[in-house]
Amino acid sequence: MKIRVAAAEDAKSIQSIYAPYVEKTAVTFEYDVPCMDDFRRRIINTLNEYPYLAAVEQEKIIGYAYAGPFHSRAAYRHAAEVSIYLDEKWHKRGIGKKLYQELESRLIEQNVFILYACITTTERKDDENLTDASICFHKKMGYTIVGKHNLCGYKFDKWYSVVWMEKLIADRPDRPHAFIPFSERLESPMIGI
Repeated sequence: MKIRVAAAEDAKSIQSIYAPYVEKTAVTFEYDVPCMDDFRRRIINTLNEYPYLAAVEQEKIIGYAYAGPFHSRAAYRHAAEVSIYLDEKWHKRGIGKKLYQELESRLIEQNVFILYACITTTERKDDENLTDASICFHKKMGYTIVGKHNLCGYKFDKWYSVVWMEKLIADRPDRPHAFIPFSERLESPMIGI
């Protein structure tokens, strides 16, 4: 498996991974699968400032992870929000861990020190649209729950809450260097794992 920087041309593959999450789960609060042009724009816009990585096995994208701004105000530049999605057939094989490790490495190079993940949660034990797999994965990756928004999302005729999880990926210096946009660090697009 290789991890590389995603490109606009990957939109179709990334859309096909994301679609089941929209159509069958409450993992994402989108109701409709974004069109190809939306995915292309999302990839391009993200890469201006943050990493957007793809896990590739035998030339096929099997998962992706990306970062974005935690908040738009300047003081938040050293924090980022992260997301990850894997092809349904590739869960529990260590791919998510490798994607997140590479994402963290690249974010540290950009002078990002703390990460946040916003994750849907449910109180129902038999919810056919959501499990606690994402929370468990993030805990294994070193994230802790730091907040919760109760019953703030409505999908599949049910109310869902979200938890915010956080992870410090590097010590925060008293006087950090400026945030470096990802587009300025693109000299190493492919990593072999």
